[in-house]
Amino acid sequence: QVQLVESGGGLVQPGGSLRLSCAASGFTFSNVALSWLRQSPGKGLGWISEILTGSASTYYTASVKGRFTISRDDAKSMLYLEMSSLKPEDTAVYHCALGSEATWSLVGYWGQGTQVTVST
Repeated sequence: QVQLVESGGGLVQPGGSLRLSCAASGFTFSNVALSWLRQSPGKGLGWISEILTGSASTYYTASVKGRFTISRDDAKSMLYLEMSSLKPEDTAVYHCALGSEATWSLVGYWGQGTQVTVST
């Protein structure tokens, strides 16, 4: 079955960087678009970035554009999110998901998440 397992979260100071990873299995990784979602304290789950098949195109929500970079390694079935210039408002649980901004909630597969806390 579909499995998505995130890792790499932690506590980081404002202005710092983190790299999140997502190990995927149970489907043909190279054939699907993938997204990163996040859930901030007291808020719902929201889309922040997507990467299309073959790394052809990437998209970001405005609040992370220029600071976050999504990438994928189809040979390893891995999805990544490089985060830099982190802000306290980036504090959230980060999830990888099947699908794009338009489809992730319809597809319905995302991982358990990894906690990112940006604080002094």
